[in-house]
Amino acid sequence: MRSSGRNAEDAAAIFLQQQGLTLVERNYQCRYGEIDLIARDGDALVFVEVRMRKSAAFGGAAASITPGKRDKLLRAARHYLSGCARTPPCRFDAILIDGSNAAPDWLKNVFSD
Repeated sequence: MRSSGRNAEDAAAIFLQQQGLTLVERNYQCRYGEIDLIARDGDALVFVEVRMRKSAAFGGAAASITPGKRDKLLRAARHYLSGCARTPPCRFDAILIDGSNAAPDWLKNVFSD
């Protein structure tokens, strides 16, 4: 992973922890793809996609979550959940960072299964 991507994930993890979430896993990988962060928000399990772009030009970080990326995230999340004894309530969030000094933009429940 490039250092800017690692830095964005580090910043997102710290930001989410400051918001009261508990980090469960980073960079979960399976044959279907990767989930940047998995966290707990109360009873809910939150799958977090971290997207960073140098600027908001061309749609910025939000525009980089394509339908193909969404499908990979859903398949990877299903794979992760298959290892859980019981399926908790889940949601998919995105942490968007447009620019190197920009504050993270936290979008909750960006799509559903």
